[in-house]
Amino acid sequence: MSTERNEQIKKVIEVLNKARSMELGAILQYLNQHYGLDDDDYGKLASEVKKIAIDEMKHAEAFAERIKDIDGSLEPTTEVDGKTIRGQEVEEIFPFNANSENETMIAYNNFMKICRENNDSVSATLFEKIIAEEQKHFNYFDDTAAHIKKLGNSFLARQTSGN
Repeated sequence: MSTERNEQIKKVIEVLNKARSMELGAILQYLNQHYGLDDDDYGKLASEVKKIAIDEMKHAEAFAERIKDIDGSLEPTTEVDGKTIRGQEVEEIFPFNANSENETMIAYNNFMKICRENNDSVSATLFEKIIAEEQKHFNYFDDTAAHIKKLGNSFLARQTSGN
């Protein structure tokens, strides 16, 4: 294999690992939020955040599988990007997560471009698919933040496990 191709592969694996690390960070953050929301009896919100954490697990695994497809001798990263913010209030969680998802989409669009520039359309397509899923997460978090801001306690009361 040529030196140029080795460099291309290295760049693609670098962004796949960075994306995997970002997903691992999101998993920990969202699960932490899920536990807090569940403890506060916001059952509907807790359930949805947990579902999104599971989506992020699938993304992390997809990035790992792609790294293994490219080079079976490489171990995908287990490094977690960012630090888990603990003890967030319900009013803080959803704008925080919307911002995180937006930043992720920006990063993944850049990573997709790097994949294309390095002749890896398979990895680029993977990023494109995951960006579409991150957009759905962003929409949920952004809409929920707007509902909490506009409707306040009346909205939150409807999110409890008993309603």
